[in-house]
Amino acid sequence: MALPHALRRVTDTVWELPASYKDGMRVPARIYGTDKLVREMDDAVYDQVTNVATLPGIVKYALCMPDGHFGYGFPIGGVAAMDAEGGGVISPGGIGFDINCGMRLIKTDLTYDDVQPRLTELVDKLFAAVPAGVGSTGFLKLSRQEFRAVIEQGAQWCVRNGYGWNEDLELTEDSGRTPGADASKVSERAIDRGFNQIGTLGSGNHYLEIQVVREENICDKNLAQTFGLDPGRIVVMFHCGSRGFGHQVATDYLQLFLKVMESKYHIRILDRELACAPFTSPEGRDYFAAMKCALNMSFANRQMILHRVREVFSRVYGQPAEKLGIRMIYDIAHNTAKLERHTVDGKAMSLLVHRKGATRAFGPGMAEIPAQYRTIGQPVIIGGSMETGSYLLVGPEGGKETFFSTPHGSGRTMSRTKARKQWRGRELQADMKKRGIYVRTASWSGLAEEAGGAYKNIDEIVGAAEAAGIAKRVVRFAPLGNIKG
Repeated sequence: MALPHALRRVTDTVWELPASYKDGMRVPARIYGTDKLVREMDDAVYDQVTNVATLPGIVKYALCMPDGHFGYGFPIGGVAAMDAEGGGVISPGGIGFDINCGMRLIKTDLTYDDVQPRLTELVDKLFAAVPAGVGSTGFLKLSRQEFRAVIEQGAQWCVRNGYGWNEDLELTEDSGRTPGADASKVSERAIDRGFNQIGTLGSGNHYLEIQVVREENICDKNLAQTFGLDPGRIVVMFHCGSRGFGHQVATDYLQLFLKVMESKYHIRILDRELACAPFTSPEGRDYFAAMKCALNMSFANRQMILHRVREVFSRVYGQPAEKLGIRMIYDIAHNTAKLERHTVDGKAMSLLVHRKGATRAFGPGMAEIPAQYRTIGQPVIIGGSMETGSYLLVGPEGGKETFFSTPHGSGRTMSRTKARKQWRGRELQADMKKRGIYVRTASWSGLAEEAGGAYKNIDEIVGAAEAAGIAKRVVRFAPLGNIKG
């Protein structure tokens, strides 16, 4: 692909479009990636990231991570920090419709030899216990009023009600509950769409996967040992978000912002998908409080899935989850906006950091990191395709230029429509089984959409992030069993 004429290479893995590239840009746009990754990005990525650079209050750069591809408003992989006290805006298009779509990683005391003979049984039982697919509903039956309590309390509600352990909360971003959530700022339509979906994967690129640590895939032996990830160790990783609830919250406030943005706040934007409001405005504050409800719904959703995973493994092996060592490594979001303190050009600032398909990656010593990880950096979980593998990384000391943000996954290279034309779900399942990966899916067409060939090379994405100094590799996990929506 021909790169934009004004794109300047800053380093081997950092590229920049100056603020003069497009009328209205307030800051330069920076794209992270190798020459190959940058050339393979959609043309729309450059248009979208430079549109982001025109938003009021944006600080330093509009950013795109190495897995960047076309999204709604922001590119997926987009990061932007807004001056929270100086006219910065909040934009649903910079967070995503699946608010707090994120990753949870669990380790076990089981080995490959323990799991391989029972892999089919485990995957089949997990497929039954964790509903997947469009419109799936969970086993947790809540009234609408109880659901309102969940979206204000998050995973903490689950643990208090017997669906988890206190240590799960210690190893979840925001301790599983983002403060400031206000259910009164959420529409009845959003409540209707979400109250019966806790404990479900959903569809698209969401998954639950049994994985193994192979010796040749350990990138840093000392760090791997710190996490208890020795060769042959079995882990479980899953990826899901706030389902229809988060989608409705985003939809409601996008429509509101489109009504008030120009008429009330005189904000003009280049793309209606970047609809926004001043962060300090009543509309901006209301969305922030509603968005936090979706953050909490998603933390609760992943907590309930962990509970079901523990139940299944306990039944299959006839031992309690504690004895099987089914414990959290970390839970991290990658569709959020967070108020954070960062130093910009020597000045400490309160910034609203939008991460859309990007993961927070705080470095060693930062207070927001759980105590047991503070000396090594925050765990970062990057999911790959179901055919290739996924990664555990840690945040580096030198991540300031991206506001301590990293990629979140592989990033698509092919539309879902094109993938369905190229692969057939049943054939793909059979081929993967021959390669030692057992997959269950709620939709054959959905499985075809998620073929490994539809995604960028996860090793290239993670390698670019490490070369850029925004993440450090720990271990690569190989897939054994997978549940797809």
